[in-house]
Amino acid sequence: MSSTAQRSPREVPDERGRFGTFGGRYVPEVLIPALEELDAAWRQLRSDPVFRGELDALLRDYVGRPTPLTFAPRLSEETGVRLYLKREDLAHTGAHKINNTIGQVLVAKRLGKSRVIAETGAGQHGVATATAAAMFGLPCVVYMGEEDTHRQRPNVERMELLGAEVVPVTAGQRTLKEAINEAMRDWASTVQDTHYVFGTAAGPHPFPGMVRDLQRVIGDEARAQFREREGTDPDHVVACVGGGSNAIGMFTAFVGLPDTSLWGIEAGGTGEGVGANCRSLTMGEPGILHGALSYLLQDADGQVALTHSISAGLDYPGVGPEHSWLKDEGLARYASATDAEALAGFGALARTEGILPALEPAHAIGWLLARPLPEGSTVALCLSGRGDKDLDNVRRALGTGDR
Repeated sequence: MSSTAQRSPREVPDERGRFGTFGGRYVPEVLIPALEELDAAWRQLRSDPVFRGELDALLRDYVGRPTPLTFAPRLSEETGVRLYLKREDLAHTGAHKINNTIGQVLVAKRLGKSRVIAETGAGQHGVATATAAAMFGLPCVVYMGEEDTHRQRPNVERMELLGAEVVPVTAGQRTLKEAINEAMRDWASTVQDTHYVFGTAAGPHPFPGMVRDLQRVIGDEARAQFREREGTDPDHVVACVGGGSNAIGMFTAFVGLPDTSLWGIEAGGTGEGVGANCRSLTMGEPGILHGALSYLLQDADGQVALTHSISAGLDYPGVGPEHSWLKDEGLARYASATDAEALAGFGALARTEGILPALEPAHAIGWLLARPLPEGSTVALCLSGRGDKDLDNVRRALGTGDR
């Protein structure tokens, strides 16, 4: 337990954007005024009744909230627990990402920005940003690693049909890390008229806290729905973790409850070695990436390590700073599921419940199939997105599709 254990989860981040020792703002000087402007705007707008009313109406009438909490009887038998699924796959655009982008683009309009940019890995954040930009009438550019443009081709086509320009990034590993680098470069040169719609609860202050605030609707709904169904809180709350936005949104309503355990499931890839997985929290060390201090996969020289996951949305060497704080405070626990276990989770949910999950939450289902939780305990799992985008990838991995 660290020296910051006395701080309530509701008191983070502090005024400097710190979650204990994690978080902060490590960016080029040119971005500081934009981040300070955004921080001030969010502090005012998050409790402004007019802004909240407009956002709540959009979440209800456009996004389709509240999303259901679905009991999964047949998968419960296979996993040995009473399993409920928070159905973010049924939100507009098919993933939780739309909760964040609707809110951020609404903020951008209040700030008078005339253009938005974003980065994306699996494409769901890019689709959600392109959707919000189209609805508000703003031009949109989405940076995406070239490797991910191949893995997630359907989402590239969706973004283009929504009017966004998709820019393939060919540097480095050609995945999410490099896409964020390019989006940061764009923002540094266009900050006067552009808002960067950051996609996860990471990056420089105020993004981690703002994205958490916009995603906490997931957990607030899930807790109320679970108590209505079971008369109590769940024994366990489970969510996949890459950058960590769906998990932090799900966890926030349950943090600190004495009888509820929080579990974040990282991408275990193909093994334990450097470059074979994305286990930032369970294998990494504190370091700075994309403007914040958090757990980070690094090589023996302290450089950012290569990563691998079958899921483009989890293929990232870092994680949001609040997850690092939750881990060190003992408020959440983190484990991992391999590529093979994620494929097993994907197949099990499809076979038992008629639901095709995205490969990201399939990791959490794959972890449950190994029966790590006590028999008969109750579980609320965030089904963060649907699996349409992953069908070709899954079929190739299973040897049933084109190679």
